[in-house]
Amino acid sequence: MMSSNRSHKTYRPTLENTIPMVILKPTVTNVSGVTKKVYPTINEAVETTENIFYGSFKTYGGTETNINGVYHIVDTANVECWYRPDIESDCRVGIIDAKAVYEIINEPENIDMRNQFLKFKLRRVLGKI
Repeated sequence: MMSSNRSHKTYRPTLENTIPMVILKPTVTNVSGVTKKVYPTINEAVETTENIFYGSFKTYGGTETNINGVYHIVDTANVECWYRPDIESDCRVGIIDAKAVYEIINEPENIDMRNQFLKFKLRRVLGKI
C-alpha cells in the first residue's frame, strides 16, 4: 500500500481588519394575506449583543454590469467570519460604523463543512429600508 505525501491543507480566511457587523434577522408577518419579511434596523439589532459579529468585509469596488447598454456598478461585498449557524440566506447584514445594510445574495458557505469559518456575498440594500 502506497502512502501519499500530500498533506491536506485546511482553509484559512484572511480575518485581518475585522469589521463590526450585525445580523438582521427577519420576522415574517402576514398583511392582508400577503407574507412580508420585516427586518430590524441596525440600532435595534445592536441592542442585543448576540447579533454582533466581526469579519472581513471586502468590496473590491463592487460588481460591474452592463444591461441593455447601461453601465452600472452594484455595491457588493465578500464577507468571511467565524462560523455562526444563525447567519442564513434570508438575513441581512448591517455594517455598524457605516450604518449600511446589505442582503445576503448566496447561501452562506460553511467552509469544508467544519463549522469553523463562514463565507458569503452581500449586495447593498438602497432606498427605503
